[in-house]
Amino acid sequence: MKIAVLVKSVPDTAGTPEIGPDGRSVVTEHLETVLNPYDEIAVEEAVRMKEALGAEVVAVGLGDEAARKALRTAFAMGADAAVLARRPEEEPLTGKGAALCLAPVLRELRPDLILAGKQAVDDDGAQVAERVAEMLGYLHASAVTRLAKDGAQLVVDREIEGGALSMEFPLPAVLTVEKGLNTPRYPTLPQILKAKRREIREVAVDGEGVRPGWRVDVLSLPDTQRRRQIFQGTVTEQVDNLLREARPLGGLS
Repeated sequence: MKIAVLVKSVPDTAGTPEIGPDGRSVVTEHLETVLNPYDEIAVEEAVRMKEALGAEVVAVGLGDEAARKALRTAFAMGADAAVLARRPEEEPLTGKGAALCLAPVLRELRPDLILAGKQAVDDDGAQVAERVAEMLGYLHASAVTRLAKDGAQLVVDREIEGGALSMEFPLPAVLTVEKGLNTPRYPTLPQILKAKRREIREVAVDGEGVRPGWRVDVLSLPDTQRRRQIFQGTVTEQVDNLLREARPLGGLS
């Protein structure tokens, strides 16, 4: 059994991004990058299946040197191999563009199961893995909170509003995982050092059909200033004053 895990490097959420001088881009060069937390859960689940079933785990990333760091983390957690898809250009990709780049690589690998985090915490797109599944013709389920293999069948619970939906279907399949499926392990220092020496296979992808990503007109930081004001007068006058102050902010109508 071969399991491919889609991984992505994202800026550490503990850092503070800055808006660039052009007012349309985010400066992230000063931020530390980490393996996307949801992808970390996917890697952990793949490694657990490797330990239980003897599966082969291949981590797959898309991008530049930052993506390489995510693959190193996957190695340290127990992945057997890693593949980095590289494009000639490094413009931002839409979810469809990323899927168009990843699908040929995964088609070549022919995994029985593809795992990924339910979303990346930098853009919260939550669509790349599902698009890959459609391109490959694989069955898929999103936001999985329980996963088990029963013979040739997969048995999963996926999160839905107000509860969980249990599903059973055959391989090959694509699953995106949700928090609560497992608790990712912390790689030991020897594993981290060993991961730095592991070979990462690079595959050039042209992304046929890929179009440039979205166009950003302007970016602004959220207003974090708290407005403190004590309203005087009767209750009716206080409510009127509150409405008058809130309407320009779009808070009340």
